[in-house]
Amino acid sequence: MAVYTQLGAEALAVLIAEFDVGELRMAKGIAEGVSNSNWLIETSGKDGGGTRFILTMYEYRIELEDLPFFLSLLDHLAAKGCPVPRTIHDRSGALYRKIGDKAVALIEFLPGVSVSSPTVAQTQAVGGALAQMHLAAADFAGTRANGMELTEWQRLAVECGPEGLRAIDPQLADLVARELPLLAIQWPDDLPRGVIHADLFTDNVLMLGAKVTGLIDFYFACTDLIAYDVAVTHAAWCFDNDGRNFALELSAALLAGYEAIRPLSGAEHAALPVLARGAALRFTMSRAYDWLNTPPDALVTRKDPLAFARRLEFYADPANAGIFATT
Repeated sequence: MAVYTQLGAEALAVLIAEFDVGELRMAKGIAEGVSNSNWLIETSGKDGGGTRFILTMYEYRIELEDLPFFLSLLDHLAAKGCPVPRTIHDRSGALYRKIGDKAVALIEFLPGVSVSSPTVAQTQAVGGALAQMHLAAADFAGTRANGMELTEWQRLAVECGPEGLRAIDPQLADLVARELPLLAIQWPDDLPRGVIHADLFTDNVLMLGAKVTGLIDFYFACTDLIAYDVAVTHAAWCFDNDGRNFALELSAALLAGYEAIRPLSGAEHAALPVLARGAALRFTMSRAYDWLNTPPDALVTRKDPLAFARRLEFYADPANAGIFATT
């Protein structure tokens, strides 16, 4: 959620008029995230009472042909009772519209706030919501390959180059050179697969107290190892922001919440240390690339790749493998 493309009030009003949501009252750019341009939109609503939405313009890392998968998945999960925002279809029933060569979609606004320092109860609730989502997606007809899997981490490493990685931190290039070949050898391919979120950070979850009110930003969702999604969420929720401190109580809560809804198999448990290393490397590489390539005039907050490099070092330490052991 960022703003790369500026849209004036007149252009936004014309666009919103293509949806049966009332007239545009307010539009505010949202500066978090790195991949898309986003606005908080308020309209008069059908009854004049006012309604809020999120407007997203897809900038990069998202192919136009993938949008029906993403947006139909939202509708599928919402219909199954998951706390997921619906896609607002335009007056012709289309899932998205075009402005020039870029696609835009209007998404339901859900109540709640993102937490920066989750509690045990909140983390357990997120584990349960993730498991609920995995079960609800089991009969979703769409499929999509993971565009941010191992071969993409390798490509990003080449794009950044050793010197670029060392410019971020003198040790980063060596860490990446060590982990990429190890994960290529150890990555499992025989675990249960399904639709995963693949990006369930704290800022992609809305909460009221300890209740999950929204799982949002499904634009990395794909068909992949379900346990990998648990590993991504673990890396996102069980450390402080800079990755220096691991919270064992949050780890236990996340896994307990998840397994209360969808128990992990023995093979999935055994694979979690490797999957977590992969999750940490994935975000190290995408953040490193963004750190080196984000346009200087973009209204966007760059994210520190070292926060996930530290997580990677933690997961790679054999002394920490026991955090995923069954209880």
